[in-house]
Amino acid sequence: MSNLLNISSSPHVRDNSSTKSIMWDVVLALVPTTVFGIYNFGIKAAVLIAVCIVTCLLSEYIWQKCMKLPLTVSDGSAVLTGLLLALNLSSTFPIWMAILGSIFAIIIVKQLFGGLGQNFMNPALGARCFLMVSFAGSMTSFTHDGITGATPLAIIKNGDKAQSVADILAAGDGKAQEVTSVLNMFLGSIGGTIGETSALALLIGAAYLLIRKIIDWKIPVCYIATFAVFVLLFGGRGFDLMYLVAELCGGGLLLGAFFMATDYVTSPITPKGKIVFGILLGLLTGIFRIFGASAEGVSYAIIICNLLVPLIERVTIPVPFGKEGVKDGK
Repeated sequence: MSNLLNISSSPHVRDNSSTKSIMWDVVLALVPTTVFGIYNFGIKAAVLIAVCIVTCLLSEYIWQKCMKLPLTVSDGSAVLTGLLLALNLSSTFPIWMAILGSIFAIIIVKQLFGGLGQNFMNPALGARCFLMVSFAGSMTSFTHDGITGATPLAIIKNGDKAQSVADILAAGDGKAQEVTSVLNMFLGSIGGTIGETSALALLIGAAYLLIRKIIDWKIPVCYIATFAVFVLLFGGRGFDLMYLVAELCGGGLLLGAFFMATDYVTSPITPKGKIVFGILLGLLTGIFRIFGASAEGVSYAIIICNLLVPLIERVTIPVPFGKEGVKDGK
């Protein structure tokens, strides 16, 4: 009997990561874009971020206390939800609406489905879409340096396709829109939501997540690459690299690709599934942006693909070695 091997239950591959450490790593990765958002939009952005985070924490605490559930507010998931929701809002978004969205994210999308690990969609994105449907006017009103106007993506979408992207951006929307080049879209001195304007800040955070191996490259790379090909094929501007860069830097593409599409709970776990998931995200985002009425589309693309995750995993699950139908190891 002493020679018997005792094997514990799976998983057999372990590391020092935990839900808490992962959540706080993602929060840390969002610090560059958060700091830049506050710098770009001022104290209103800081207040909105604080309100969303505090509301999410209180909502989770109160719900778990009332339901007599274990308290999980210290694991960082509620903080991350509040931060992501705030970064997806305009700095001038009404505070009471932000509070309503934060409660919706935690109670409706997360807790009613069993809490972290049971939600079928990203809570922050679910709340953003709820706010978009409920308060479309406020969700699409953007201000930069005191000037209210369209985002660069909307300017490009409504611009003359015979013009260069640089000329369209420089002309603005007739309301002194201070956008002079695609470089500004990369650096972030433009209008938009708090967390989407600076592609540079988002890429710094994304690099941190990749280096720390918090996220896998498959979903964001397949997402962005598929979207890029779609834009070149169907954007109506031919092989216009300036237009492509503007589409990649503008809107919530980078924020969604690296920080929300890679959510552990709502994305596939199979290697092939991640690739399929990323490709579907790129196709849907391209369809929404190019052929839809709105210049954006990232949020809806991610939520739709979240709903498809069980099907994606079912058709991409690896076949166990030796199973019927597998011949000669192939």
